Amino acid sequence: MKYLHTMVRVGDVEQSLRFYRDALGLELLSRKDYPQGRYTLLFLAAPGDAGAQVELTHNWDPETYAGGRNFGHLAYEVDDIYAACRRLMDHGVTINRPPRDGRMAFVRSPDGISIELLQKGAALAPAEPWSSMSNTGNW
Repeated sequence: MKYLHTMVRVGDVEQSLRFYRDALGLELLSRKDYPQGRYTLLFLAAPGDAGAQVELTHNWDPETYAGGRNFGHLAYEVDDIYAACRRLMDHGVTINRPPRDGRMAFVRSPDGISIELLQKGAALAPAEPWSSMSNTGNW
């Protein structure tokens, strides 16, 4: 058995690419439109880790996807959690659970999917502005 991917439904392809690709830093591996089925599939992965993919599914006919939290979360290991959170903030993403401990943070995608970021190796030393940041919303 081999893990292939996790599928997440998204409401807006370009908004989702700005989050997953531009802010989070995943690489777009493929994009395919299926006019007959009225949907688009996008596969992304962390750089150098194409074996662990996330599939973004966009149904062309409008639907509302509520919740997100009942899905659980996607988790990514990062080399520098503070730099990753700074890049996300620079792209306008709210850090819902800041990395006060130098180890873990949570953000949400435009469709409400919770994303966990975990520091690779040992936790970084606590640092500002992260140490004094409060939680925002849910994650």
